[in-house]
Order: sequence, then C-alpha cells, then structure tokens
Amino acid sequence: MLREGMFLADRYEIIEQIGTGGMADVYKAKCHKLNRYVAIKVMKSEFSQDKTFVSKFWAEAQSAAGLVNPNVVNVYDVGVENGIYYIVMELVEGITLKKYIEKRGRLPYKEAVSIAIQVANGMDAAHKHNIVHRDIKPQNIIISKEGKVKVTDFGIAKVASSATINTSASMGSVHYISPEQARGGYSDERSDIYSLGITLFEMLTGTVPFDGDSAVSVAVQHIQDSIPLPSQLVEGVPVSVDKIVLKCTQKKTDRRYQSAAELIVDLKKSLVMPDEDFVRMGSAYDSVLKKDEEEYNSDDDELLTESAGHDLDDDNDDTDDELLENDSDKDEDIDDERNDKLELVMKCIGIGIAVIILMITIFVVIKLVGNGKNTAKNNKTSVEATTVNTANNNSSDMVEVPKVVGMTKEDAIKALNKLGLGYKAVTQSSDTVAEDCVISQGNVGGSKVEKNSQIVLTISTGKENKEVTVPNVKGKSEQEAKEAIEAANLVASVDYQYSDSVEAGNVIKYSPSGSVAEGSTVTIHVSRGKKVTNVSVPNVLGMSESLASQTLDSANLKVTVKYETSSKAEYGTVTSQTPYSAGDSVPSGTTITIYVSHYQQTAQQTTTAANNKNNNGNSNNSSN
Repeated sequence: MLREGMFLADRYEIIEQIGTGGMADVYKAKCHKLNRYVAIKVMKSEFSQDKTFVSKFWAEAQSAAGLVNPNVVNVYDVGVENGIYYIVMELVEGITLKKYIEKRGRLPYKEAVSIAIQVANGMDAAHKHNIVHRDIKPQNIIISKEGKVKVTDFGIAKVASSATINTSASMGSVHYISPEQARGGYSDERSDIYSLGITLFEMLTGTVPFDGDSAVSVAVQHIQDSIPLPSQLVEGVPVSVDKIVLKCTQKKTDRRYQSAAELIVDLKKSLVMPDEDFVRMGSAYDSVLKKDEEEYNSDDDELLTESAGHDLDDDNDDTDDELLENDSDKDEDIDDERNDKLELVMKCIGIGIAVIILMITIFVVIKLVGNGKNTAKNNKTSVEATTVNTANNNSSDMVEVPKVVGMTKEDAIKALNKLGLGYKAVTQSSDTVAEDCVISQGNVGGSKVEKNSQIVLTISTGKENKEVTVPNVKGKSEQEAKEAIEAANLVASVDYQYSDSVEAGNVIKYSPSGSVAEGSTVTIHVSRGKKVTNVSVPNVLGMSESLASQTLDSANLKVTVKYETSSKAEYGTVTSQTPYSAGDSVPSGTTITIYVSHYQQTAQQTTTAANNKNNNGNSNNSSN
C-alpha cells in the first residue's frame, strides 16, 4: 500500500487512497510535471510476483493507453518502480452507475437510453482498436459531476479475467456475463454488447434479470433461461427499448447487434420514435420466418392459378360475390395454416435449443468437478481462466493429448492449441519444478479427448515465498536501516529526498510496511537535509554601507561590516568585499564581509584643531 506523500517516477505525488478492487488499489495523485490530478491504479503485490500476469497486464495497459475517447476513462501512463506496477488514468470525480441506480432506483427510459448511448460510444471506440472490455457492468461505468458517462478499465479487464479467481469479486461480474463467457468459450465485441444489454435492463427495472446464491447458479441462468422484457416488470418501457434489450441479450452471438455502432443507431432511434417496432431480430430468427413465408407464398400462388381457370362474367354480381366469399374463406384458412406451421416450427426450435443447452451444462459441470479433483494439493494454488482455441475446430473428432509435463507454459499451450485443445492453468508453488513450467496435466499424455476440450495444466510458481514483517526503520540512519531490512531477508532500496525536519542521513519514511513476501524490496527515503540553492554574489564596491547591506540581503546573503581608514575612497563607501567576489556562485545564507572607508586625521589637522581651541579660550578670558 502506498502512503500519502510518496512519489512515483519523481512526478506523481500520492494524495490519498480512493478505492480498492480484486487486483489493484486506486489512489488520487498529483502529477507535478503537468500540474494536474490523476488516478493511479497500483497492482497488488500478490499479482506482481506472477510474471505471466505482469506481462499480460503490461501489454493490455499499453494498448489501452492508445485509446482516447470522451466516454472512456483515458490512460495517460504506465510504469513500474521498485516492483510497483501502476497505471496512470484520468481522474473522474463522480459516482458509479451502480451507486447511481441504488440511489435513484429504476431510471426513466430516456435517461437509461442516453446513458447506454454514451457507454456504447466508448465501447465502439475501443472495439475499433481491437480492445474488448469483457467486464461491462454498472460498477465499471462512472457518471461525472458534469453528467458525462465514462467507462473504465478498458483493456485491463481481460487481464483480470485470466488472473487468480476471487469468488467475491467474480460474483459481482457474473450478473452481467455473456453465455459464451459463462461457458468458458470465445468472447468478442458482442460479449460486451450482451453485458450492456443486462446493464440497460438494470437501469430500466432497478434489478438484474438473474440472481442466485452462487456465481455458478447465476451463470447457468445466463446460459439457459430467457430474459424477461423490462415492460413485464415495470410500466412505461416502450416497445422499441424492450426489443433493444432483447436483441442485445440473445443467447447466440449472431442474433445480437453485431457492433456497438449498430446498437447506437437503434438507441438513438428509440428516443425519437419509442413506440415503433423497428428493431430487427437476429439472423437465425429471420431465416425461419423467411422459410415459412416462402411456403405460404407458394400456397397462395397455387390458389391464384386455380382461380384463373374459371370463366368469370363481369356483369354477374352474384358470381363475383360468391367468388369473393370463397377467396375470403380461403385466406382465413391460409392464415390459420400459416400460424399453425409457425407455432410448430418455433416449438421444435425451442425444444432443440433446450436440449442442446442442457447437454452443454451437464458437460461443463462434469468438467468442472473433474478439474476440481485434479487440483486438490497441499500447496497454495491459483486458477487462470480457461482459454479455448476454437478456430477451425467445430468437429467432435477425438484427438490424442500431447505430453506437456516439464514444458514451459507457453510451449505447452502451443502444443495443445495446435491440436484444437484449450487449457485451464492452475498455479502451484514447487521446490523441484522451475518457475513457469508444467508440473502435471489433468489428462495424461496419450489419452483420447474430444477437440476443444480443456486440459488442466498445473504451472509452477517456483519456491513458495514466506511472509516476513518489514522492520520499522523510520528515524534510523541509512546504514542502520539497511542492516535491519537485510536482516529480515528483504532487499533495501534507497531514495534520497530533501527534508526540513529530518536530519541529513536519517530515514524520513519507508514502504511497504506490514507483512510482505520474503525477498521483497523495501524502499527507504533518506533525508538530504534542507534543500540548498546557490545565488550569485552581487558587486557592492563603491556603494554606501546601507545600500550594500540591502543589496546583499536581497540576494539571500548575510553581511558583516568592517571599517578601514582610507584617504583615497570616499568616506562611508565600500572599498572591498570578501571572501567572494562579484559573480561568484555560493549557497544562499553565505556571509559576505564588506570593508567601509573611514578617514584618519593627519598631524597638521590635529595641531590646527588644538590652536583653534586655545584661541577660543583666550578670547573668552579677554572678555572677562
């Protein structure tokens, strides 16, 4: 944890902590280089020890740094200092959308749609930069004091999703997770659109569509259950907004909006004509309707052909009426037949989808249970989110699992992906297996599994780090502080700072404090004493004593005055200055000695003065 007054990169002064999350702490800081306040997200120490996580964090943060948009919390800088990994972001003072909903309750549809448009605008900008958020939710959306909506953590959520799973943290995100993410499958821009649809649902109704006692139960609902229309829960939601929510939250990605830009068009249209049903549903639904429509049109053509064979008399009204009645009856029969067919088709599709979802759910549960048994170890472990390579592997063919024990994690993943297999990485400390190498695999090499299966890999984190307490070295000398820190099996790093209150050579402060991993770096900030600045000595020769003193004092210099007799210099003026001459650079507060001219009376002047005195005395006597 950073302390108030600490500096990062010699430019960011920590003001206060303003938030904390599963993987990082957030601080308000002042950038002294650009004279502005910023937010700094600092990675927690448990993640900074994971080289794989750090590399992903670094890549995603740098990618996000190139994203500039008014509806995105912009990233200004990324860096690392003494093992502290940080991201410098735009400081947005306001409230999260989650707290805003909790405070206001359900929002009017116009306000909800307006917020959704701004979120979608930020998403669109990110997606055009090939950045997928993967964790769109009200907690990651900020409404500023000016009413501006901004999305935070673009490019970082991807890294967080592959980090050590925190149950309490994931519970907050699972309410907005897409079905493909819940299944551990491939996610893209349309996954963000699904999450925004759930967020819009919550803004309109004041609640999320799915809830449960555990993250798993909520995730299953996202996979299996249909989302109710907002208008079914609250009044006043127009049909266009209902349809937008429905399209955003389709189970299949190809039935959702295919881009944020496409979504923005419909959202803006709903503000102009809210009660019009203009939203076109996904391709799968449209294809079914098109097929049925073709069948019905074919039946209509046959009927028209039959009618054309009759000998019709234009003057025979009775015949015309009879034919019209027959045609009307036939139209009613066609409509009934059409509705029956459509209902039958939709029922069949619904049953098929339900069966598929059930099979997928059973498969996922079995895999999760099996993987849980394989990872039961005595040492501490962490789990990396599943990554499955689904490219060109839609077949259910069986493949032979390669032997990857002893390989580096990178090589093992390449070997699995080459055969169309995904992985789930579990990290575990080991005294014998090198860091970032495979300790064991869930399915042994040579066994047969289906393509796209997940293979559990247990990855070594090296020897388990013990935790030690950082000694209190505040006020100690630099040498004493180093010895105390090294005695605790920690590494000392020294940073020198000026201080008006702490004697030079002594420790002002240190960080981190408390318990840290053995071998961690502790930074001690050592005083340089008061900051001293140099000044240029002014030329005061020939000046009066008072003017010379004022001039030197204005230059932050001290003055000592000495007097000397001189018949050459004007009385009361400076004849010389020591020990520094005009133009010399000296520390402020240095004493300059000036010599001031005083006349000495000559012998003739002394005799004349005495005679004048005697004459004055005689004159006085004579008068008496």
